[in-house]
Order: sequence, then C-alpha cells, then structure tokens
Amino acid sequence: MNAPRTRVQRRPVHGVLLLDKPLGFSSNDALQKAKWLLRAEKAGHTGTLDPLATGVLPLCFGAATKFSQLQLDAPKTYEAIVQLGITTTTGDAEGEVLAQCDVMPDMLTPERLAQVQAQFTGPIRQVPPMYSALKKDGKALYEYARAGIEVERAARDIEIYALNMALTLDGQAVTAIKIVVTCSKGTYIRTLGEDIGAALGCGAHLTFLRRIDTGGLGIERCVTLAQLEAMDEAQRLACLLPPEALLVDHLKITLDSEDAARFLSGVRRRGAWPDTPAVAVFGADPAALLGVGHTVAGELIPDRLLSPIEIEQILQSTPSTFSL
Repeated sequence: MNAPRTRVQRRPVHGVLLLDKPLGFSSNDALQKAKWLLRAEKAGHTGTLDPLATGVLPLCFGAATKFSQLQLDAPKTYEAIVQLGITTTTGDAEGEVLAQCDVMPDMLTPERLAQVQAQFTGPIRQVPPMYSALKKDGKALYEYARAGIEVERAARDIEIYALNMALTLDGQAVTAIKIVVTCSKGTYIRTLGEDIGAALGCGAHLTFLRRIDTGGLGIERCVTLAQLEAMDEAQRLACLLPPEALLVDHLKITLDSEDAARFLSGVRRRGAWPDTPAVAVFGADPAALLGVGHTVAGELIPDRLLSPIEIEQILQSTPSTFSL
C-alpha cells in the first residue's frame, strides 16, 4: 500500500531563478520541479527549450512573472554541434535518418565556410520545422508530423546577430561543425543547422544544443536541479535574483514617496526624463521596484505594476545585493 503523499505548503516567492536545464527535461518539467522545491505559489518560464537542449532557462516566480515576456523577446546565444552528411526527420538526433551523403573536402574549404557563414548572418528568412509547437488550425505542427502529414509553413523573418563556425575532426575526417550563434527570438537552431548542411551540399542535423545566454543572463550564473535538491530551503531562496534582474536594459527612475504612491495607482508622473521605451521604476523610501513603464515628452507612463502586497513581501524577504 502506497503511503499518502505529503501536501506541499505553498507560499509567496518572488524572483528569478537561473536554471541550467538538464537534458531530457521539458521546460515545464523543469519549472514544476523548481516550483516544488521552492514551494512557490506562482511560477512561469521565459520560453521553452527542447528536451534535448540544455542551458539557461530563467524561471520567474511571483512578481517576476509580470516581466517574463521581456526574456521571450531577448536575444539568445547557443552552442550547437551540426552533424554533417546525415539528415533526419526531426532535424536532430531523435529523428529517423532520411538521407546520408559523403562529406567531400571541397565542401569545407575556408572560402566555402566563410561564404556559408556570411549567408546565415544578419536578417534571414527561416521556415519553421514540422517538429515544433507552432500551431496550424489549433493543432501543434508536431502532431501533424507524427501523423506523417506535411503542412505548408510560411517563412519568418529572424536575425542572426553573430555566427561562428568551427570544424570538428574525428581522426583525420571532418564529421561535424560546432556553431556558436546569437540570434533573435523565433530562431530555430535545428533549422539553422539543417540549412547550413544544405548550403554546404551534404545535409546535416543537430546532435547537441546548449543555450549559454539569454538577454545578458549567462550560463555561469545558473544552478542545476541537482544542486537545488541538495540545498536546504534557505540556500534555495538565496539562489533567487530579484525581479529587476529581468530589467537590466531598462532606464532606472527613482520616485519619492508621493510620486511612487501615485505611480502605483496607475497615475502618470511628470519629470525631466528623456523619451525612453523601457523604464524600471523604483521607490526611494523604501527602496523597492514598483513596476515598468515608458517616458514620452517628460511624462512617465505605467505599463506593468507590482501590487502593494507583492512589494511588501519582497521587502520582507532576504535583501539582495543586485542592482541595475
């Protein structure tokens, strides 16, 4: 007879956990595990990583969930291994082999690699893969793919801000290319790997994918689920960054007590501020994040606000040394 499960007593937790997502976990699986470990009431992630991908996955708790969209839109950097000469149904190592091709030396000359690197740097158009969560008529594309149905997909505009390519040797033979790519949201690295292979004339698929940065939040600051599990509760909470960790690209504005109270009520404030599309607004006394907004013609306009209860709970938690 199974023992009854212990009910977890949830509590308000506010902040950002930079998780190094493990291999084989979906983003939601990783989120739910971290949420359980922290006993958090409210949580969300900032965009999915494939189960076969590892790396930076910012998890938002409590008040920080109000700013999770900012990380969805942020540039991201990945490391990947592009296996040459083999194409698969999924564009990665999970799929069935579609075709194999010998990789000839003339496909990989320095001049050819430079040409392909330039071809896939800057604004490009990319056709989303069938094995993706994008929806067609309310149904995810991967559901059609698993049923053997190919659905027409429109190409989308993305941008590759930086692309580095390095040949990987197996003995004397080149078998793969390691790429490091910084890209805009909506970029599929599996598709990029396939397109690079097609451009070289030998086909390719991804065998390794790791996100090493998203919006300036790097892998070196991340914690693993195994590390979290080994910690006590206080240590886990100490891993959280404050919600403003998601606002490093925002102009910081600090308001006095009277203006802070009006801003929290949704009232616009006036001041000698430059026009800025993204502003992080703080109170002076107490020093606390109030929300985000934008400034136009000397007017501070609220966009997303924390509630007074959230602010009080954050102030009562362990103080953070983080600053914008």
